[in-house]
Amino acid sequence: MKLFLTLTAWVLCSSIYAQKIVLVEGSLAPLKGQKSVKTVFTYEPMAVGKYDNEKEYIEARKKDMKSGKGDEWEKKWYADRKERFEPRFKELFVKHSGISTTDDAARYTLEIKTTKTEPGWNVGVMRSPAFIDADVWIVETANPQKVIAKIRVTKAPGRDAMGYDFETGVRLEEAYAKMGKSLGGFIKSKAK
Repeated sequence: MKLFLTLTAWVLCSSIYAQKIVLVEGSLAPLKGQKSVKTVFTYEPMAVGKYDNEKEYIEARKKDMKSGKGDEWEKKWYADRKERFEPRFKELFVKHSGISTTDDAARYTLEIKTTKTEPGWNVGVMRSPAFIDADVWIVETANPQKVIAKIRVTKAPGRDAMGYDFETGVRLEEAYAKMGKSLGGFIKSKAK
């Protein structure tokens, strides 16, 4: 009976954080045979946790910290994007799509627009995983107004399997890695 209850709880918790990827409009067929795509990340407007916008979240978080620590935390919050999240996304996207990412001109651009970030938390004996939601637009690089496809990613989960994700950046890095892996596989399967 204990095993049944444990498995039921696990299934229910897993379904709460189940990632979904949906092609909202357009076609991924133009990506067939493409060797690379340009990648661009944006984080505005973005809700964070219970806050409708990131600025409110940052101000509330800094208010809870000791003097001076808030400014240090804020710098790290922004730096993690270029140092952790974007590289991990690209690494797993390339591995699972077979399409390399570049900052240079490629025929198509992936615009990854993070719309919601749930930082999650880990206090050792209890934790709540992080997740991100994003809209991914595929546009022509030379003509960004020409949208080829729109994809919605919801609840890309971020957590360390070993439970050592005490730092917010670690959890969110894993969410971007998971999104890169899943989106890469999704595009590979649909770009036929």
